[in-house]
Amino acid sequence: MPESNLNGAYYGPSIPPPSKSYHRHGRGSSCNPCSCLFGCLCNCIFQIIFTILIVLGVIALVLWLVLRPNKVKFYVTDATLTQFDLSTANNTLYYDLALNMTIRNPNKRIGIYYDSIEARGMYKGERFASQNLEPFYQGHKNTSSLHPVFKGQSLVLLGDREKSNYNNEKNSGVYDIEMKLYMRIRLKIGWIKTHKIKPKIECDIKVPLESNGRSANFEETRCHLDW
Repeated sequence: MPESNLNGAYYGPSIPPPSKSYHRHGRGSSCNPCSCLFGCLCNCIFQIIFTILIVLGVIALVLWLVLRPNKVKFYVTDATLTQFDLSTANNTLYYDLALNMTIRNPNKRIGIYYDSIEARGMYKGERFASQNLEPFYQGHKNTSSLHPVFKGQSLVLLGDREKSNYNNEKNSGVYDIEMKLYMRIRLKIGWIKTHKIKPKIECDIKVPLESNGRSANFEETRCHLDW
């Protein structure tokens, strides 16, 4: 039987339409001018700051190698205490204390201007006396002397514990007294003078009381320097 021509519709699997590709020109590589400028500016600032820090570090290292700075040393070399009486009736302290101090500047190229010096006598955290000392200049590798004197009477408010400690010290004849120096100084390096610096010096001393004209032995004490 002869085959007949098939001119009808095709009922096989569907044929997908051809895919369309879209090309977007230059979208991923575009740069916002403001963002690029901000990034470049931040990078430049960072490089400038980093360079400045390196230069300052090099300058500080060179200055340290040239100057070789050393701490100034403070000592209480002698102390004379002839009166230190606390009246419990009116909380008044009667005192007579004279001190000898030395200040050693060990630096070869740094001088020191002591523009103001205030010496304070302290007992159990309470100030009982103060004295302003004469300003002076201290040269290189030099030792200078100070002679603060505290004499008079002052109201001192002590708690029960502090009063008990005072009685114990009175019985032993040795008093724990603190002396503080408040200073304003300037450093002189060649012809250059620095701005004023305010160091504080603290001296914790044990001072024996002289009695019946007999001098007591005082042990030399080194003070603490706080910049």
